[in-house]
Amino acid sequence: MPERWQKLRICRTCYTLNNGGSRVKAKREYTVVIERDEDGFYVATVPELRGCHTQAKNLDTLMKRVREVIELCLEDGESPEPMELVGVQRIAV
Repeated sequence: MPERWQKLRICRTCYTLNNGGSRVKAKREYTVVIERDEDGFYVATVPELRGCHTQAKNLDTLMKRVREVIELCLEDGESPEPMELVGVQRIAV
């Protein structure tokens, strides 16, 4: 795996009703692709949510911001597009 990117799964907490009618936490997972730009910033993109991306100087801050931006994208009515990440390859041209 190239050093400049990582694939992470981020969960969003949702609530569903169980048979007794009480709320139960359910999580939805999103794929997050992380790259490092030329200035050293980490840039995260959530491919399932169009336009959903953020950046930070360190990974701890980035992960906090990724969770926040996913919530914001979903609040704005963005519908997740189903996708399956098959892999990433580098190619020299």
